Amino acid sequence: MTNPAEIEAAAARIQGHVQRTPVMTSTALVPGTDVDLKLEHLQHTGSFKARGAFNSLLSSQVPDAGLVAASGGNHGAAVAFAANALGHKAQVYVPEMAGPAKIALIERCGAALTVVPGEYVNALEAARDYEARTGAQQIHAYDAPATVAGQGTMMREWEEQGLAADTVLIAVGGGGLIAGALAWLQGRRKVVAVEPETSCALHAALRAGAPVDVSVSGVAANALGARKIGQICFDLAVSQEAASVLVSDKAILTAQTLLWQSHRLLVEPAGATALAALLSGAYTPAPGERVAVLLCGGNVAPDPLS
Repeated sequence: MTNPAEIEAAAARIQGHVQRTPVMTSTALVPGTDVDLKLEHLQHTGSFKARGAFNSLLSSQVPDAGLVAASGGNHGAAVAFAANALGHKAQVYVPEMAGPAKIALIERCGAALTVVPGEYVNALEAARDYEARTGAQQIHAYDAPATVAGQGTMMREWEEQGLAADTVLIAVGGGGLIAGALAWLQGRRKVVAVEPETSCALHAALRAGAPVDVSVSGVAANALGARKIGQICFDLAVSQEAASVLVSDKAILTAQTLLWQSHRLLVEPAGATALAALLSGAYTPAPGERVAVLLCGGNVAPDPLS
């Protein structure tokens, strides 16, 4: 299971390759309440994914056949960006639901791109076939130790920046980001997993006692649309008793709008999902409990300046 020592090593490895993203405290999102925010949507390619991508590449010997990744969009852009920066070729598969803005982003980052019908799981099948045919190295979006350790550097960085919160709310798709946070924190703070009602792989797994397939849809599906939670995330969530809550698409869009209206923070629906739990009452802090919210992605569709 990923541990703090692996995350420390990842942080040293990726230093200089990723942004140290800003933090802020808002008094405008929840009346009378300070909410700590980490602006990870300002990371390279618009999401935290660059952390795991760079750690995966820098901790392995990339074969001559290059890299292959399946993605709902953000991971593919991060792999493409990291591969280009480090001089490797990359093939990325995305489902049609990734949408034109994320597809264009991956292309700008320099990867060969194939769009496949269906969902993320269909892109993953295509990527595995490519890996078997070519010998390319698969960079998994969330269920790989190097990916999780890289994502864990976000929480390490946040604490280094003076995080004061008792509780951290994190949106969950396949689980790589929250797994990294859990692995770093080791129970020192409460971690709340927030998922859309229509894409809730972790919530379903915790109820079933094991990862299970779920249906995927909704406004955040192109970022949080994993059909099955990663085993690494599931094991960490169980061992550390992570809380799990669900939010509606309406709540997600309300949170997205409020971030823009209150602070001119433009995030994609997935990036607003954690805040939606706080605004909608899906998670209600105890008296005196200080809460932090991670803004994990900023690849809005359609691109507002395209």
